[in-house]
Formats: sequence, C-alpha cells, structure tokens
Amino acid sequence: MEKFTVLEAIAAPLMRINIDTDVIIPSREMKRVSKDGLSDGMFANWRYTTPGGREENPDFILNQEPYRRAKILLSGDNFGCGSSREHAVWALAEWGIRCIITPKFGNIFYGNCVRNGILPVVLANDIVENLAEQVAADPASHLIKVDLIQRTVTAPDGTIHVFDIAPADQEMLLEGLDAIAVTMRRDDEILAFQARDRLSRQWVYLDTK
Repeated sequence: MEKFTVLEAIAAPLMRINIDTDVIIPSREMKRVSKDGLSDGMFANWRYTTPGGREENPDFILNQEPYRRAKILLSGDNFGCGSSREHAVWALAEWGIRCIITPKFGNIFYGNCVRNGILPVVLANDIVENLAEQVAADPASHLIKVDLIQRTVTAPDGTIHVFDIAPADQEMLLEGLDAIAVTMRRDDEILAFQARDRLSRQWVYLDTK
C-alpha cells in the first residue's frame, strides 16, 4: 500500500450529502473478485448517461478538466454511508483518490479508507464548504495541501485547519500498512507466545487424528 505523508493536489468538490456506497459503486458494477478494474464503475449512475453504459455525462464533475486529475475529494455530510461494501473504497483508490474531506463519514467506510491507503479527513461543514468555494474559483491552481504528519489541511488561501485522526490509523497510512501488515510487524512476539503456550497448554496442540 502506498504511504501517505504530504499531498498537494487538485480537489474536486462533490458537495452532496448522504453519498452512500451504492452511489460510489452500484452493485451491477461489482463483477470482479479483486480490487482491480473497479474504477470504471465508480459513480457510474452519475458519471455515465445510461445505466451500464460508458458514454460520459459532461455535467459530472469528475468528467471535467482539471477535475479528471483530482486526488482529493471534497464532499457533504455523511459520505460513505449505507452498506459496508469495501469495493467503494477500492474503486476510489484505483481511480486516484488519496484523500476525502467531509464533515462526517460512514463509520465502516472510514475504516475501509484507512486500510486501503485513502486518508479520511473530518472538518466542520463550513470549512469544507469554504474549501470548495476556493477550489472552484480556479481548480487548476487553487490546490489543497494535506499533511498527515502534522494533521493539517492548508486551503488555497493559506488558512491551516487541524484535523484529528487516531494514532493507529495515522501510523497505518504513514507506513503504508494494511491490517495484516500491521499484525506481521509483531511476528516475533506472536511466535514467542506460541512457543510459550505450546509448553503450558500442550493439550491444545495435540494431533487429534
């Protein structure tokens, strides 16, 4: 997983509330068992003119320049609500989104972001709306800077906003680790415990065949 430290990039303001995971990737677009190839179906109902089709809707923001190159997504309250489908995060990550800034996330979606290399940032609604206004004035040059080390978001006008993130989540993103990789960092401790446990509870390890 790619590490996240500091990102300065184009931000796309998708300022709608209650964008659920079925909007991010409709169920008909989930035809794969891997993380690859899902980005084509991201926001399919908004991105394309017909269900299941691939003719772009020119009114959708991510079909417009320079937002096609956005790595940051600004959105309204309750982003990623609905079902727990991790495919939504996989699709966003494959498309190129590295950070989402919103007043509130769906809880499971937030965790899925952290475990797939996307930084979820929670800021007050008025701050997110102000960021969106600044970006929209000149999206190619009004970039947003996100610093995970300092836990700050710098607006195009230079205003700095501090955000909160759990230390464990911050570490995973800074180090580029998923949940399995975090566990494997303690492999020596796990093996040592197993060796001690084998001695104290030998019956657990008996072959019952």
